[in-house]
Amino acid sequence: MASQRDGVRRNVTAWRPPIPGVLEVFHARFTEYAYPMHVHEAWTLLIVDDGAVRYDLARHEHGTPHDTVSLLPPHVAHNGSPATPDGFRKRVLYLDFSQLGEDLIGPAVDGPDLRDPVLRQRVAQLHTALARPGDELEAASRLAFVGERLRAHLRPRAVRPARRDPVLARQLRELLDERVVQGLTLAEATGLLPAHPAHLVRAFSSAYGIAPHQYLMSRRVERARRLLLAGRAPADVATATGFYDQAHLTRHFKRLVGVTPGRYRTST
Repeated sequence: MASQRDGVRRNVTAWRPPIPGVLEVFHARFTEYAYPMHVHEAWTLLIVDDGAVRYDLARHEHGTPHDTVSLLPPHVAHNGSPATPDGFRKRVLYLDFSQLGEDLIGPAVDGPDLRDPVLRQRVAQLHTALARPGDELEAASRLAFVGERLRAHLRPRAVRPARRDPVLARQLRELLDERVVQGLTLAEATGLLPAHPAHLVRAFSSAYGIAPHQYLMSRRVERARRLLLAGRAPADVATATGFYDQAHLTRHFKRLVGVTPGRYRTST
């Protein structure tokens, strides 16, 4: 939604995704708008794609250059204004306490701006997944890794080598095989296979060389190919194989097969 008042250009998109732990996704483009001092009840995870933001937190000035991830803790007042003439474009996630506990508020106040290119890339990938209906398993998996890396910044400890867990990986694969059409959320998986979400995803990826969401989509595309060759229409195939809609099927089908479902169906 775009608007302009008093010469200030605003372009804002916001939504509540069906992903536990994420209260809101907020994308905005501002030119001259400045936030007054305010607080949030949730954690504010911010990346800036164009320009930069200058803000005050706990009486200290901070900034958001392009390679920075900013984590603003709940209940702590902050403001925000453009630090460049053309304003800024930002993407924000508001996370609840299931992702970051209250015990991390103090460390976040001390160091809200995190110079971590890997974390920034993961946050950007998470935003992309959250914007695509039907990719909830991918979004939840990426959120698990983002939360893990944030906690590592706020609560430093000795880095432990990744632990292989082939039994857990096999159990998750069996669950995914049983629910190719129905689908499986990461919350459901960790409820049935008690494990930390990040460890569950990492164990599967280590064992099979592919992330759980990629495995599920490849199984769905495999089924879709058979139905398309049997003469079923792409829209019907999308529903029958568990995709959100035909566009969701087309995106994953073209990525894995190289052509759209329609062209694949008429190639016989």
